[in-house]
Amino acid sequence: MELKTTELVICTILFLVVAVMGFAASRWKAGDSMHSLDEWGLGGRQFGTWITWFLIGGDLYTAYTFVAVPALLFGAGAMGFFAVPYATIAYPIVFLVLIRLWSVAHVNGFVTTADFVKARFGSRTMALLVAVTGIVATMPYIALQLVGVQSVLTTMGVTGSLPLIIAFLVLALYTYNSGLRAPALIAFVKDVLIYIVIIVAIIYIPSKLGGWSAVFGAAEKKFSAKDGPGVLLAGPQHLQYITLALGSALALMLYPHASTAILAARSRNTIKRNMALLPAYSLLLGLLTLLGFMAIASGVKPIGADPKLGKAGDVNTIVPQLFDLHFSNWFAGVAFAAIAIGALVPAAVMSIAASNTFTRNIYKEYFRPDADAKEETIVAKIVSLLVKFGAVAFILLLDPAYAIDLQLVGGIIILTTLPAVGLGLLTSWFHRGALIIGWVVSAAVALWMLWKISGPPNPVTGVVAKKHFGGSGFPLAELGFDTKATIWVGFVVVVLGVLVSVILTPLLRAMKVADGVDSTLPADYYYDGSQAGDAGAVAAARHEQVMDTLVGKEGHEHPSR
Repeated sequence: MELKTTELVICTILFLVVAVMGFAASRWKAGDSMHSLDEWGLGGRQFGTWITWFLIGGDLYTAYTFVAVPALLFGAGAMGFFAVPYATIAYPIVFLVLIRLWSVAHVNGFVTTADFVKARFGSRTMALLVAVTGIVATMPYIALQLVGVQSVLTTMGVTGSLPLIIAFLVLALYTYNSGLRAPALIAFVKDVLIYIVIIVAIIYIPSKLGGWSAVFGAAEKKFSAKDGPGVLLAGPQHLQYITLALGSALALMLYPHASTAILAARSRNTIKRNMALLPAYSLLLGLLTLLGFMAIASGVKPIGADPKLGKAGDVNTIVPQLFDLHFSNWFAGVAFAAIAIGALVPAAVMSIAASNTFTRNIYKEYFRPDADAKEETIVAKIVSLLVKFGAVAFILLLDPAYAIDLQLVGGIIILTTLPAVGLGLLTSWFHRGALIIGWVVSAAVALWMLWKISGPPNPVTGVVAKKHFGGSGFPLAELGFDTKATIWVGFVVVVLGVLVSVILTPLLRAMKVADGVDSTLPADYYYDGSQAGDAGAVAAARHEQVMDTLVGKEGHEHPSR
């Protein structure tokens, strides 16, 4: 493609502005020292309502969302709208558990959800499973942020891997320097740019296409071809749509990067206000999704598509191409910068979350138990660099479609931690052995179901390119049902994991299998930051008394020994 100089210059200027902000963020709300995970990895746990709102929004609504959700609508029709109801119901569902997570983490000094699971159920093994699951689910997610950046570079006519490597090298350096403060500060710029671009797009582009009736009419025509369902869901898709939306809502806050943004908040009330404000992003998501239908009405074709040869092309390029087609050169550059910067914020938070988890729950837990706060921070910084470069290598060396498959697996596998993390924040009733077995069973079944799912046939050749891991909708016919309906694998994972944990808990206790000790206190889950004294010191004193009492009465080993 021809190099688009104006767009490239504007995009580069905005990227450099963001880079300067990233490096300068190390002095923003700085504490006495950056040599602790609380400061480097959680921003000093001091972000207020608006900073937290931008950080969580910038963390969860990624560049891949910006390009992939409209692309899904472009290719699959109404199924792409699942993101709107799932984002709408997610925050009311997680409201209660997130405020409890903030409270218990703040008073006990937890940095990760694996820290919480270890303390709640007295199980290093379950904590390790939560940590490994989180890292596995996050790695391809970081790689997929590069897909958004690549789609912009491709549309601007930039070839070669060097620009992509430079962009993520700069990201790696200012994240290493400033920690979570960098994406928190940059999130302001990212969200402002995205809101401006989307508002202009939903007003300007339909007016050029003849109005919304023309937009939906073009989509109806495309999806009605060959007796298709039009813009509505076909009957067999209903179950998958419902389970996909509900399951995705349950999975959203289980990712390590989501809990990292939550734990960085200043107070319990900050989380409450954000759960009330964040649904505003769902409005943005709904408008953003419609870009897929606009691309259809505009006649946009994915770069590299060749219907005669059966090549679908890179469908992730439809949104950048839509902007390039309708916007002036300079505003297209702003739109491209919004997508690219939209990749930097979540990629930074994800890499920090993964490095916090590795350092606290693997490195310190199993290799260096005596590591001090400074050593923890140094290791976390190094791991954050390795994670980013690993993501770049992943995209450059492998087919991006393969990365999408792995992210799909990761998104479903993260739901195996729901009983321990999500339900664990509500109750300590579960036996640690039941949780471990539930994780193993649900993870194994998830991988088996995903393995059995084949991809759609090529519309020209009829050949199925992917015989395994071809999607996330499991055909119920595989289980012997006489139906064409499919169900989202992640929903099955949730149901199975909870059932196994519930059934095995009383059974293991009846068999007198050793259980763990809950080292958290009921009052920890209601701590709001207003109590006098240092939360960590107060908790340590109280917990020592509680543990000594448990050791004396029940003969349990003290968790710290």
